[in-house]
Amino acid sequence: MIEIHDFQAAAQSAEEWLDDVTKRLGWHDRARAYSALVAALHALRDCFERDEAIYLGASLPVLLRGFYFEGWHGRRGAAMKKRDLFLARIHDGVHRDPAVDPEHVARAVLALLAERLPAAEIEDAKSATPKELHNLWPS
Repeated sequence: MIEIHDFQAAAQSAEEWLDDVTKRLGWHDRARAYSALVAALHALRDCFERDEAIYLGASLPVLLRGFYFEGWHGRRGAAMKKRDLFLARIHDGVHRDPAVDPEHVARAVLALLAERLPAAEIEDAKSATPKELHNLWPS
């Protein structure tokens, strides 16, 4: 049975991730940072094979996991094999805001994942991304 404290803990964890990505981006607008976080998670999810997308999603905090899987139908996004299309997917997710650099967003979100998820999991995720995207991950 899920208790109210479980919900509160899930909300707190999502808030911490949002605060972290907001700081990494150097922004003050949490709504824009939320859009950027979700856009980057969706772009990443869509460049994976089905099983890797599920594996990474299962590691995310509960509320972020829901946003990660939102609208996904288990298909691979073949278009996400190309760096420019991956970054365009992120830019679309922030409504093509000219003040947003999608590469900066990608680097911030991937660094967030690398810091908060187990190293072995990050290595698996990085190796599952197209080679054109490997340099977006932190070293």
